[in-house]
Amino acid sequence: MPGGSCFADTNVLLYSFDSRDAVKREKAREWIDYLWRTGEGRLSWQVLNEFYANASRKMSVPAAEAREAVTIFSQWRPAGISMAVFDRAWHWMDRAQLSWWDSLILASAERLGCRWLVSEDFQSGRNYEGITVINPFEQTPGVHASAEFKPGAPKVS
Repeated sequence: MPGGSCFADTNVLLYSFDSRDAVKREKAREWIDYLWRTGEGRLSWQVLNEFYANASRKMSVPAAEAREAVTIFSQWRPAGISMAVFDRAWHWMDRAQLSWWDSLILASAERLGCRWLVSEDFQSGRNYEGITVINPFEQTPGVHASAEFKPGAPKVS
């Protein structure tokens, strides 16, 4: 895996089903296709829970389709919840002033050894002790694995 594992946030999965925003849907699908092809895709049970709740309730994705997506994405080895993940989430709440839910996302990405966090909800380019945020709607899939990728946001250590 040339670029290292990429943790996909809920918004990437949701936009891949969003019929209201064709541009973001296409970009999200490009990222998901890339993560499948390279084997770099990772996520957490939190992401799958948020995806299912929002897809079926807010986006009117048929329940059977949302359930099938959860089943398929579960192949990305979801991070479970543990006291160690809670401890790291609290660390990120205190250190980086992130919300509880965003802190859990970051702690889960750490737990899985991810190098990249693909999300539009975090500051693009920001580095959290070795995990760099990529906004999937600003970066082309695979660029992070190349020498040309130079994140410009501050590092949090």
